[in-house]
Amino acid sequence: MNPRLTTVLAIVLAAAMMRLLPHPPNVTPVAAMALFAGAHFADKRLAFGVPLLAMLLSDLVLGLHSTLAFVYAGVALTTMIGMGLRGRARPLPAIGAALLAAVLFYLLTNFGVWLTGTMYPHTLEGLMAAYAAGLPFLRNSLLGDVFWTAVLFGGFQALSQHWRVLRTPAAA
Repeated sequence: MNPRLTTVLAIVLAAAMMRLLPHPPNVTPVAAMALFAGAHFADKRLAFGVPLLAMLLSDLVLGLHSTLAFVYAGVALTTMIGMGLRGRARPLPAIGAALLAAVLFYLLTNFGVWLTGTMYPHTLEGLMAAYAAGLPFLRNSLLGDVFWTAVLFGGFQALSQHWRVLRTPAAA
């Protein structure tokens, strides 16, 4: 295997497994993992497939729930945002992408809770109540996504400075 491809794969899988460790609600590297995969896997199938498969494997341990489709859609859309970082994964664009991903995930998953659940009436007021209830999770997502994006992208950049073989994008 190509050393760059192997390193990117290892980083994405390690980030997904971090979900299994104790953490504050929504302070996980999920969005950072998807952004990183989108930015660094040359093959679109890997860019989408690896984070989604990693999520599925960790969800089999954590448990499945009725809003998984919304969560996975958020991961896929975040991967697409990451693809926009290809060739320009510098700090400011990466942090902007992390903030966008957090807001997108908040909008999607809270909509999913409202749509599939019975906690909120299926009215505009119920939807707004679901979004209001999710605000503390949004704050945590914003903090966690920015932190983990800096760790993944910054860590890979630091590795790339020491190992020239990581600087050239893999064909696969």
